[in-house]
Amino acid sequence: GFCTNLLLSKTPGHILAQTNSKTEILCELKKEHSGVYWYRWSQERQNFEFLVFSNPFGKATYGANISQDKFIVHGVSSRTPYSLHISHLHASDNGTYYCSISQSSQLFLGRGTRLDVVDVLPLPPKTTQAPLSKKPLRCVTKRKAADKKGACSPLVWVPLVTSILVILLSLVPTAYRLHR
Repeated sequence: GFCTNLLLSKTPGHILAQTNSKTEILCELKKEHSGVYWYRWSQERQNFEFLVFSNPFGKATYGANISQDKFIVHGVSSRTPYSLHISHLHASDNGTYYCSISQSSQLFLGRGTRLDVVDVLPLPPKTTQAPLSKKPLRCVTKRKAADKKGACSPLVWVPLVTSILVILLSLVPTAYRLHR
């Protein structure tokens, strides 16, 4: 079994990274140890996978089918933070990454860092406001609007509203997947 313990702390709690980029996960150890294990929990595959073990002398032992070029551990002292560098990111790298140490025949896990790899990073929200228009506003009374046949006709706005609803409903599965 695994135990979560305050012997380990990890930063950050969540990473959002772009496909084909690289990232780093830190693990700060608060007790003496003989090396650090790195694991990944994949929600999609429902499995806990051993990635790499690194001892204080810098020697690394990798799990089955784990690329030594993709996962590199830095940290060569039992008192300094360790970091897991992951390169060439793809959707298959999604999951929660844990560092752990072994003491008294128990494996102690850190809190975990969730990594989500996406093709396109979301744009940050805009904080600037558009300048106010200096053009005079043209007021249209109900009578003038009624005289313009077709501009607000149900034949125009019903398909428009229907199309917008279909687009919004098609985004729900995508938003749900990104949330997971």
